[in-house]
Amino acid sequence: MDKKMFLKSIYAGVMIGFGGIVYLSVENKLVGSLLFSFGLLTIVTQGFCLYTGKIGFVEELKELLDMAVIIAGNFIGTFLVSFLMKAAHPNISSLELAHKKLDNNILHVFILSIFCGVMMYLAIDNYNKSKNIVFIIAPVMIFILSGFEHSIANMFYFHFAGAYSFKAFGYLAVMLVGNGIGAKLFGLKPE
Repeated sequence: MDKKMFLKSIYAGVMIGFGGIVYLSVENKLVGSLLFSFGLLTIVTQGFCLYTGKIGFVEELKELLDMAVIIAGNFIGTFLVSFLMKAAHPNISSLELAHKKLDNNILHVFILSIFCGVMMYLAIDNYNKSKNIVFIIAPVMIFILSGFEHSIANMFYFHFAGAYSFKAFGYLAVMLVGNGIGAKLFGLKPE
C-alpha cells in the first residue's frame, strides 16, 4: 500500500468533513454549498486524494486498485472529523439529512450519484485546464443544491449521524459506483 497516498486520502476525507460541518452549521444552504467548496479547493491545491476527484482520470488497472486505498483513507478522514465534532459541536446534526438520503429509492440514489460524478469530473478537469477556482466552486454548489449524491460527503453525514447499517453501507457502495460511472462518462469524451 502506498502510505503517502493513504495519508493524502485521509486528509481529503478530513477536508470533506470540514465542508460537511460548515454546510450543516449554516441555515442558508446557498452559503453552505459555497463554503463547502473550500474543501475541494484545498484538496486540489494541496494534492490530496479524493475518490470522486480521482476516479474519472483512472486509465490503468493499478490506478483502479489505488481507488480502494483512497476510499479507505477518505472513510477514515470523514470518520475522524465526525467523531471529534460530535464532542466539540453537539448543537448540529446530520441525522435528518442522513435519514432523507437513506429513505430515497436506490435507483434514484444511483442516478443522483452519476450526476454528482459528472460534476466532480468537470470540476477537476476544468480547473486543471484553466486554474480558475470558479470551475471548482460552481460544480460543488450545483451538486449540493441539486441533491446529487456525493459518496464521500455522505460518508461524513452517515458517520456524524451514527447511521451505521447494512442499508447505509449498501447505499454508499451504490454512490461510489454511481460517482465513478458519472466521472468516467465524461472522462472518456473524445478529445
